[in-house]
Amino acid sequence: MDYRDKDAYDYLFKFIIIGEAGAGKSCLLHQFVENKFKKGSAHTIGVEFGSKIIRVGGRQIKLQIWDTAGQERYRSVTRSYYRGAVGALITYDITNRESYNKLVTWLADARTLARADISIIAVGNKCDLKDQRAVTYLEASRCAQENDILFLETSALTGEGVEEVFIKVARHILNKIEDGLIDPNTMTSGQNIKSSSAQANEDVDAGGCAC
Repeated sequence: MDYRDKDAYDYLFKFIIIGEAGAGKSCLLHQFVENKFKKGSAHTIGVEFGSKIIRVGGRQIKLQIWDTAGQERYRSVTRSYYRGAVGALITYDITNRESYNKLVTWLADARTLARADISIIAVGNKCDLKDQRAVTYLEASRCAQENDILFLETSALTGEGVEEVFIKVARHILNKIEDGLIDPNTMTSGQNIKSSSAQANEDVDAGGCAC
């Protein structure tokens, strides 16, 4: 395969970004896809979508990312987007204790509604506001270890840790595939290399990019 073609990829991974409203999920997605902060961001209504190709372990991986609304009234709609997801970012605001306390609830949803072999990372967002911290790094790290998930802190404002989060989860999934723990042919997104025109049709069918 010619990696000079930016539209070619080896695998397509479906990711979901979940967590309480106001945790910065949409800003996290926008920073990763657009490399800039999303100013004046309102709460997501339903879902937003973005995609990006990254290189991990010598592979070109396209991430199809669904950012879901955190408000309870949208849960019945957003839960349908968990299906087939191989990666999940459970986002909380390090300055908001309540958003962190709901992490276990979101984790239960991900493990119940998505793939059984889903790779999950807890994301402590807004680490640029360390002076307002309500959740320590150590506490969140221990919680992640106890629940057998990954953990990182990020700042959607400055971009700190944002790309690393997506790469870390993608690498975790890729390792599972290479170790034979995941059959890529069973993934909803599948294993494929597509032309740019085919991908364009795929993205339109998926609802288009709302970033």
